[in-house]
Amino acid sequence: MPTRDTDWSTRHSVLTNARRTAALVNALTVGPAPDPEAVAAVLHEFGEKGPLHLTAQDVGRMRVAAVPLREVFAADDVDTAAATLNRLLRECAGPLRLTSHGGGTPWHPHLDRDDDAPWDEWLLTSSCLALAVLVWDHQRPPGRVCASSACGNVFVTQGQGPERRYCSRRCATRERVAAHRRSRPGARPMTRALPPPLDEVSD
Repeated sequence: MPTRDTDWSTRHSVLTNARRTAALVNALTVGPAPDPEAVAAVLHEFGEKGPLHLTAQDVGRMRVAAVPLREVFAADDVDTAAATLNRLLRECAGPLRLTSHGGGTPWHPHLDRDDDAPWDEWLLTSSCLALAVLVWDHQRPPGRVCASSACGNVFVTQGQGPERRYCSRRCATRERVAAHRRSRPGARPMTRALPPPLDEVSD
């Protein structure tokens, strides 16, 4: 049985919340629209408990919320990342408050209206809060878009070790192979997977 401190470090830390943001942005904006079960699986992977009762409409609105979050990960420098976060916080965030979700979690900050706020509002505000703290703590962009020409995933760059260019070893290997193939005569270039236009996102 995990202790309260372990629960905090694994479920409620800023870095875990930022990584959850990246996973949700990828699930919601790369490729076709996911079904509610797929989005719920991501949330459960990052510690959400119990049945989540997501609807297709919830997922459609979360997809819209995830698009501007990609801009934070795509920022080339800390000033651009901070300016994007400031805009999103100004447009979407409510007053800072603390919640324990009725005693079910350690106390932690929220910027949505209340514990029953819609999923898209929760996604945008909780993500901005976590990413803003990473910018504050490290004074650099909190993440980036994978450098692989065949991948559109975003990822958090605040872990240990040198700054990463790829979201995974698989993408790094695939890019090396692709570069080798491109060096051959008559090779066809690969194109990056991009998120869908907003007019293709259902309500």
